[in-house]
Amino acid sequence: MELTVFLWIVMRLLLNSVIEGNLLADNNLTEVVSTPHPLNSGSGNTTSFVDQWTDLTTTSSTLTQSEVLPRVGTLPDLEINDRAGSSFFAPEVPTTHNFDRLMKQFGGSSFSTPNPPTTSRSKSTARGYQYGVPIKAVDDFLRLPAPLATSECTDNNPAGFLVNQATYCSRRFDIAANCSNFRALSIQRYLHFSILPSPSASSDSAIPLLLTSVNLRSLNGTLTHPSDRAADNWLPRLHDDICVNVVLEVNYVIVYNDKGKIVNASVAFILGAIENNMVPIQQHFQITFIQDNTTGVPLSGNPGYIVGLPLVAGFGPNASFGIIQSKNRLGQLTVIKSSTNQDCLWMEGLRTPVLFGYNLHSGCTLRIMNSTTCHQWSQIIRNLLIGQNFPNIVASFGNSPVQYVKDWVTIKQFTSRAQSCDCEVPQSLALRVMWTKYGSLINPQAKIVDVTQTIRKTCIMMPLKSAKTLHISTSVTFTDMSASAQPGYKMRPTIDAKLPYDFFFPFL
Repeated sequence: MELTVFLWIVMRLLLNSVIEGNLLADNNLTEVVSTPHPLNSGSGNTTSFVDQWTDLTTTSSTLTQSEVLPRVGTLPDLEINDRAGSSFFAPEVPTTHNFDRLMKQFGGSSFSTPNPPTTSRSKSTARGYQYGVPIKAVDDFLRLPAPLATSECTDNNPAGFLVNQATYCSRRFDIAANCSNFRALSIQRYLHFSILPSPSASSDSAIPLLLTSVNLRSLNGTLTHPSDRAADNWLPRLHDDICVNVVLEVNYVIVYNDKGKIVNASVAFILGAIENNMVPIQQHFQITFIQDNTTGVPLSGNPGYIVGLPLVAGFGPNASFGIIQSKNRLGQLTVIKSSTNQDCLWMEGLRTPVLFGYNLHSGCTLRIMNSTTCHQWSQIIRNLLIGQNFPNIVASFGNSPVQYVKDWVTIKQFTSRAQSCDCEVPQSLALRVMWTKYGSLINPQAKIVDVTQTIRKTCIMMPLKSAKTLHISTSVTFTDMSASAQPGYKMRPTIDAKLPYDFFFPFL
């Protein structure tokens, strides 16, 4: 047992010595590098590494030309492309000669490489702005004043791309001394600069701001719209202890394309008159981004529905497309439109939108004859009632986006069947919209909570003895499901009065 352990230790030490290249020199020892690996050699020498190691430990402690050990660094199928990046080599010791170079390479938050790879993100950044990137101007950025720790305006707030902002902040100044020389009050401070269309664009392609409108606000709050748009004519000046033409509101509108490049920029101002007792003044700054060649969808409320505006409806949700809406705002949810001519066939295609809060009853008459089959009459009447494309979902709020599926209500469909007969055709459609007041009691918002569609059918005995006139009708009913507000009574306060223990001393 002891002999076996001793031989194992000797074999282990010899193996480490071979790997590290620390074997003692021998007269019969051949240079290891001079003999290739047996498996990679084209010769007939097929002696394996295990066989050679067995010969080394059992036969002799010397190596001959035919029993040369393979070099460890030339193992088969092992390829190293970047030795400096894949090996744990000894670090370079800093000296006075290489300190600057090492500091440049390892002094940052991450180790730099001589040739950093070019990524697709860096290429896309050069084409246009990305969300949130500060908008560049010539020698500066487009800045939107905003409050910082206090309500005072801070002018070092850069405007981010596609970030709609609206800020309010205050300015404190002396009217007599600073009316005409305080740049924050002048229209030129927010107008006379140009915006770069992309972060990497040159100043030659800069887009100047277009002045779209100037409105004047008097001391009593009334607004006037002068026809003169020359900015130099609206500089702040002192007139009878009143500073006029002071910038009160600034509204930027940035137009961009689908590549993230800015194609147009405009600004509108509201200037006002300021007296001493109105200082400090409040300024309002706003920036809005609009994509080029697109049409905005009008809203029916923000967020709750507004009485008289059309209901927002659509189709879906679909796993591939989500919710689909018609671009025709007045054609998303419609019913039959009444007219002086009550013939349904003449009125086919005439529809009226369902407006929030407006109950509606409309209809027409249809003359049924034996020349048309029952199935055909049923299809004609159904098309009259629901139209070509009747939606299956309605938005809960007037501004519900299509991305928020939970903000949409599915239209529940019911059918009221007549007694069993040979010919059963639809006769009326009843649409019931249930809504509630959502939010605070001070400013409640109208929210749709349920929509039901009921089609009532009638029975016609075919064949008819004579032509029959059928009245086709549609009704829309809005029902307020809000619980009435109940006055709240506070509990009577309890008086917990305690007298000092010696209050009646010395009587008690």
